[in-house]
Amino acid sequence: MIDDPDIPAKNTLSIVHITDLHILAKPESRLLGVDTRYSFNEVLQLALTTFKAIDLVLLTGDLAQDPVAESYSCIVRTLDALQISCLCLPGNHDDVAVMSSVLNSAWVSCKPDTHLSNWQLICLNSQVNGSEKGHLADAELIYLERCLSHAGKKNVLIAVHHHVLPTESAWLDTMIIDNYPRFWSLITAYPQVKLVVNGHIHQEMDVEYKGVRVLATPSTCFQFKPKSVHFGLDNKPPGFRFIELTAPGQLSTRVVRLPHALEGLEMTTKGY
Repeated sequence: MIDDPDIPAKNTLSIVHITDLHILAKPESRLLGVDTRYSFNEVLQLALTTFKAIDLVLLTGDLAQDPVAESYSCIVRTLDALQISCLCLPGNHDDVAVMSSVLNSAWVSCKPDTHLSNWQLICLNSQVNGSEKGHLADAELIYLERCLSHAGKKNVLIAVHHHVLPTESAWLDTMIIDNYPRFWSLITAYPQVKLVVNGHIHQEMDVEYKGVRVLATPSTCFQFKPKSVHFGLDNKPPGFRFIELTAPGQLSTRVVRLPHALEGLEMTTKGY
């Protein structure tokens, strides 16, 4: 369902970006007091009621807090029910092998290279085994350059879990993709790259850097306090980002949040 380069270019391509679901294996489990399954479903339903035409749901990592088949099975059942193409990539909490095996259905995929209309979507893995930090291995960068060199006239969106620009939160920026200057040196040689989308930071970001738009999106569960030295939670509600891409390469975007704060969130926690 996802990848069909033979479909004629549409005027617009509509994407719902959701990230950092932190789904737990057992339905009764809570993370920082939050029912992450429930908030994930609430955010999806808000997206469906707010936007009637959605071409793709893009999920940028930390899909599971418990990276086991039960967590990913919950996710794929929920996404399959949408009957909308869904594209997933891993975060530092995910198990790449398990998620790739389970998130593999008629509607859901972990494909790293997808073509939709006049856009190419390249998904990267910034995971470092046993660490919360981000890194793009040589193999990922080689793959990225190969994709870009064959992009032709297509516009390019790059999706990755860890952030590619500092957030001004000292504790979060210890986990930035550590070789992000190399990433930027590579992609700025290709003017087809219009947009980079990331997760991990549990907050909004919308900046332009070296001619490329960089977007991050609130988590579907708890949010991190912006511009903080140490770990801290924000009381803003969960949400998603809607991105509309045009065939010539322009984009418009906005973040939509639930109308209420999370129930049970343990605001005074020092980490998770």
